Amino acid sequence: MDTLLTNDMGLLGLVGTALLLLCGGLLHGILGMGFPLVTTPLLSLFIDVRRVMLLLLLPTVSINLVSVIRGSDWQRQIRRYYPLAIWGVVGSAAGSSLLAIVDPEPFKLLLAAAILVYLQAARFGSRLAWVRRRTGLAMLVFGLIGGFLAGTVNVMVPALIVFALESGLPMRSVVQVFNFCFLLGKLTQALTFAQLDVLNLSHLIPAVPLAGVTLAGLAIGFRLQRRVTPASYRRALTLLLYVMSAMLLIQGGARLVAWLSIFP
Repeated sequence: MDTLLTNDMGLLGLVGTALLLLCGGLLHGILGMGFPLVTTPLLSLFIDVRRVMLLLLLPTVSINLVSVIRGSDWQRQIRRYYPLAIWGVVGSAAGSSLLAIVDPEPFKLLLAAAILVYLQAARFGSRLAWVRRRTGLAMLVFGLIGGFLAGTVNVMVPALIVFALESGLPMRSVVQVFNFCFLLGKLTQALTFAQLDVLNLSHLIPAVPLAGVTLAGLAIGFRLQRRVTPASYRRALTLLLYVMSAMLLIQGGARLVAWLSIFP
């Protein structure tokens, strides 16, 4: 099996990764988003961000594709908001190119910051009134930012959440629009990594069973969607994200201090 999965993990690590992806898929099925937001920081606690991105590439693409086509009227929503996804592609290509050539460890700080922005997104409401007045410009700005975050830390949702809140995007449209942006961003990242010889078939083959586990969790989440109170899951997810962001800040901060210590 590919060393991407066996190095630093072992059998216990692989089982733990599969359980994490199952839970991430379940949460995504219930809330319509959240798979990379949960799985990326948790796995980044044990392996570097670049390897996490490769590991989660196929599961993320699979879950986004199913989420886009499952709902009704998805074609109309995509036609209306496709510029957001197109600018996301540009940002994703730039972020993926950067991640492929630099040390991925400092991106843990960026990931922690992205999570905190997501958690505090509602506080930006009164400061970004221009988003509704200039929707085209807003899609450019938040598409680029979201794509760059997706390319570097596998998390696009902080920028998209702010855009959705400020533009008044209906909640029924959020799931399809967000997942379409995620899907194009991940496909762009795959092509960028392949062009830079960071991604090859040996990375994708071991991820096939993990994608299957992820989709199984997604199917369970779809079934539980009407039975579970979304508010309770959002509270639990919020608490988990605060804990993860704190751990990532500690890890990333320690690495930054160690790096700065080499200078006189």
